[in-house]
Amino acid sequence: MPERNPETHVIDFRAAEQLLAARDPQGAVKLLDSVIAAHPENTAARLLRARAFFAAAQLRPAELEFELVLEREPDNAFAHFALARTFQRAGRPEQATRHFRLAAALDPNPEYLTAARFDNRD
Repeated sequence: MPERNPETHVIDFRAAEQLLAARDPQGAVKLLDSVIAAHPENTAARLLRARAFFAAAQLRPAELEFELVLEREPDNAFAHFALARTFQRAGRPEQATRHFRLAAALDPNPEYLTAARFDNRD
């Protein structure tokens, strides 16, 4: 295997973005595994891997990655929103609502506000 260096990791990260956009989430996860192994503190790589897990319907790994991102960046509205979608897809509506509302409180993005359903009582 060729020697891995920071430039290779950047290339792998960018290639993983392209694979996810091309609807190959499993390919993206494979590339990101080496990036995260070398740089476990890299929140952007973890967020991308969480998105890839979600796209591959691997909900538990997606949940764990989104939660790790939120431990490091509790004000990341997108991570709250994506974790909420993960909970929603897993049939856990109470947890989903909590994170939809946190996302909307952090960022008044119309999609977040609609998902938060502040005007409806559950």
